[in-house]
Amino acid sequence: MNKRIFLSPPHMGGNELAYIQEAFESNYIAPLGHNVDSFEAQIKAYTGAKYALALTSGTAAIHLALRVLGIKDGDEVMASSFTFIGSVAPILYERCTPFFIDSDKESWNLDPNLLEEELSHRAATGKKQPKALIVTHLYGQCADIKRIAAICEHYGVQLIEDAAESLGATSEGKQSGTFGKMGIYSFNGNKIITTSGGGMLVSDDESLIAHARHLSTQAREPAPHYEHTEYGYNYRMSNIVAGIGRGQMEVLDERIRRRRAIFELYSQGLAEIEGISFMPELKGSSGNRWLTTLMLPEAISPEHLRLALEKENIESRPLWKPMHAQPLFHGANQKITGVSDELFARGICLPSGSSLNDEDVATIISMVKHIITSDN
Repeated sequence: MNKRIFLSPPHMGGNELAYIQEAFESNYIAPLGHNVDSFEAQIKAYTGAKYALALTSGTAAIHLALRVLGIKDGDEVMASSFTFIGSVAPILYERCTPFFIDSDKESWNLDPNLLEEELSHRAATGKKQPKALIVTHLYGQCADIKRIAAICEHYGVQLIEDAAESLGATSEGKQSGTFGKMGIYSFNGNKIITTSGGGMLVSDDESLIAHARHLSTQAREPAPHYEHTEYGYNYRMSNIVAGIGRGQMEVLDERIRRRRAIFELYSQGLAEIEGISFMPELKGSSGNRWLTTLMLPEAISPEHLRLALEKENIESRPLWKPMHAQPLFHGANQKITGVSDELFARGICLPSGSSLNDEDVATIISMVKHIITSDN
């Protein structure tokens, strides 16, 4: 059997073990320590965010963002429909009501025209505006975030950026995750850099991060005994995990360059196949190309291609099934044009790990060409 080619495996930089060993030698294993402080400092320096909080996951970061922004108990929260469940599950944690907005064809991310149309209609008719919007920067590519942020500001909607997949992506030179009131990143095992599992909450508002920091350690008050005036969570990142993050941050730019190079190999190698189109990159933005994603010709089923690649020990994945189409959210309020439904029906993610060499990519390209052409 051919060697296994994974979709997006972890890729260590070299110094992770040294930072883990540092934690062991200090005996600061969990939850906090020098590695956590250093990792937060690295994120602040890289993204330009003034404050950062290292957490157990990106989902935990979104949950804390909702908590500290006071969003709860029936409040309405708008969100990208074309995303991963972790982006929107915290809406349910806080007993809120989701409202899903479809993608545009220009970015595959949340459509700012639909957002503005809905909010302006509400303003004109006196209907209550949502409390917040959670916008996802999908597959490492920036949404039309400057416009989205301006729309939210105009209508008084708090903006939370789900930049879980887009660390290092920029729009007009500004890092994704830093346009809204709060932003989040994920370091799950398959992300562009990983801590095995973990996340980060960022903001320029010191009080919001301070409150989130308090909640992330069970909301314990400063007393020798365990005193609580509100409930919190066990959401803080461990000092061991943060050591991995320190090492990964040192090679982030290198990982982005390699992922972008892999995307170029795919786009050039598959350009001759009629009907294929790749996820676009908005003018003025630069994505990290976390995953290379594409739309297949109408005659080719993504599942057929996925299974054919799997027979060759090559992992691929469908695009996200939109949230408005999930059984969990049956009947949810939504503004849908069908763009994300078509993306799900015709899209696929190809292996994009930064450890892939050019020969691996050439093999995958050859396999995809063979499967598509033999079926046409």
